Amino acid sequence: MTDAASYMRHEQLRDGTPVEIRALRPDDEVGMLAALDQTSAQSRRRRFFIPKQHFSDRERDFFMEIDFVHHAALVACVDDAGRSSIVGGGRYVVAEPGRAEMAFMVIDAWQGRGIGATIARHLIVLARKAGLTELTAEVLPENTAMRRVFNRLGFVTAPKRDPETIHLVLNLTGLPQPDAASH
Repeated sequence: MTDAASYMRHEQLRDGTPVEIRALRPDDEVGMLAALDQTSAQSRRRRFFIPKQHFSDRERDFFMEIDFVHHAALVACVDDAGRSSIVGGGRYVVAEPGRAEMAFMVIDAWQGRGIGATIARHLIVLARKAGLTELTAEVLPENTAMRRVFNRLGFVTAPKRDPETIHLVLNLTGLPQPDAASH
């Protein structure tokens, strides 16, 4: 585990709402499941590419057992009546040395407010610090909002591996160092 495991930053969304971007912790499982319960079937399908309603124990373990070396995950938390609530999350998983795949999900009520892009910027910072040279993402063609987010972050369309998805790539070498807090 690296110092990424204790990562925490405070941001403001476009509408001024304060949000905390922090490393996913082992005790976040209940909050993650509560967030999933607040996502529509369409949002879950856009994230997992299949109609996903439940997660097996093995899937839960994968999503919650983060080593911050080969698998890094961040959550976005907001104050909800004095209690911190997870409203989105993102992660990257190293697929081969130097290259990782990113994925995100934001609960429906919080979509369109900049949470996905904010989490992505922080994951890009962590990926660079970890020495990664490339990030990839698979997006359904219908998910235009997420495609716009990736486009603004500098991802480009690459040859498809799967005809059902759009394959996006961000080369992390030779680019200016990002400021995760910039909007």
